[in-house]
Amino acid sequence: MTLKAPTHHISSQVGDFAKTVLLPGDPLRAKMIGETYLQDSVCINQVRGLYAYTGYFNGQRVSVMGSGMGGSSTANITWTLFNLYDIDTIIRIGTAGAFQPWLNLFDIIIGQGSSHDTNYHAQYKLNGTMTTLGSFDLLEKTVGIAREMNLNFHVGDIFCSNQFYYEDPDHLKGFAKMGCLGVDQETAVLYMTAAAAGKKALTIDTVSDHVWGNKTKLSAEERQESCKPMIELALAVATCANTPKE
Repeated sequence: MTLKAPTHHISSQVGDFAKTVLLPGDPLRAKMIGETYLQDSVCINQVRGLYAYTGYFNGQRVSVMGSGMGGSSTANITWTLFNLYDIDTIIRIGTAGAFQPWLNLFDIIIGQGSSHDTNYHAQYKLNGTMTTLGSFDLLEKTVGIAREMNLNFHVGDIFCSNQFYYEDPDHLKGFAKMGCLGVDQETAVLYMTAAAAGKKALTIDTVSDHVWGNKTKLSAEERQESCKPMIELALAVATCANTPKE
C-alpha cells in the first residue's frame, strides 16, 4: 500500500507545510504561535485537535503543529511530516521535568542526544542500541542564538520516557546519575524518525518542574508564559534553517 497525503489525521495538502516545522506537544500552544507570532498565517489542520499553521516569521515561511503528548503521537505526526509532506526539519518545543537539582524553572534544555526506555527502535532491526542525536547544525545554530539572546540554557542528554507515571518513582534515578538533564516523552522518537528519513531534528525544552526534590510545578498558564523565550529561540533557528528562502 502506497501512503499519500492528506491522511486521516492530517488534512493538509502537500505544499501546505513549510520546510521547517515547529512541533509543540500542546496543540493549543501551536494555535497560539500560529496566531500570535506568524504573519499571514493560515490554519492548515484541525483534525483531532492537532492545530497546524503556516505563515511567515522575519520573511521566512515557517509552520507549527501540535504533536500531542507522548512518543506514539509524536511518531505518527513526525513520520507523516517527514515522509509524506517532505518536511526537511522539525524543531520540538516542549517542556521537561528536571533531573538535576541545579536546573531552575524556566531554564532551557537543548537536546544534544536522547537516552530512552522506549522500544520504538526495535522496528529498525538494528544489531545493537542506537544513539539518538539531534542534528549538529541545528544544535550549533541554536546554541549561538541562545547566547545572543542571553538565555539560561543547557546542552545535553534528554531522557525520553515511555511513561509519564511510574509505579516506582525512583525508576529513572540511574539516568540522572549518568548526567541526563531532564525527561520528556518525545525526543528520542523524534530523533529516530528523523534519522530513518534522512532529515533534521532538534528538541528545545523548557524546564516546567523538578522530578525529585523541588516539588514546585508550573500551572498551565505559567507554562504557556514561560515557553515564550523558547518559542522565540526556535523561530529564530527556523528562519536560519530555511535556506534557500521560500
